[in-house]
Amino acid sequence: MPEKQVHFIRHAQSKHNARAELVADETSVRMDPTLRDAPLTDLGHAQARALAPSIARLVGIELVVVSPLTRAIQTMQHAFAHSPAQRLVLDLHREYQHSFCDIGQRPMELAKCFPDLAFDHLADPWWLMPSDHPGPFAIETMEMLDARLVAFRSWLEARPEREIAIVGHGTFLNRLTGHWYDNTTLITVSL
Repeated sequence: MPEKQVHFIRHAQSKHNARAELVADETSVRMDPTLRDAPLTDLGHAQARALAPSIARLVGIELVVVSPLTRAIQTMQHAFAHSPAQRLVLDLHREYQHSFCDIGQRPMELAKCFPDLAFDHLADPWWLMPSDHPGPFAIETMEMLDARLVAFRSWLEARPEREIAIVGHGTFLNRLTGHWYDNTTLITVSL
């Protein structure tokens, strides 16, 4: 069986990234700037558009799998604007939930913002939301993240496509591949 090529891409700069960097510059401590489902900044939109020529050279991509967080979807829309590949929104590779920006929007709200994508297959809510958590959002344990990583890897290996692009998030992709991802980093792996 031929190898499967998977192109892992981290989203472009989000408002959460920009605000967290600003806070870190001022205090030397990285803090959660409390932006729910942070969209891209102007720089982030430019970064995602700048990724498009590299994506255009990857002519064999059959499927683009994107996290349901806005910053990933916006990155995918710019970077894959001219790609004929099928798009699939999948919550299994959402970011490790430890900041308010990792809390998403309901599928119905996402469908209004991104009418060209399907969200009706997602649970509502699709992010971690245990009823007994006392804070403003639930924090995912490393055990929960690792279980999701195993499930995502199995899902990916079972896909029939031979070349897939994944648009996701830094912490999740780092734990999955062992590589560090800056905004719009693209790393190709053979499975």
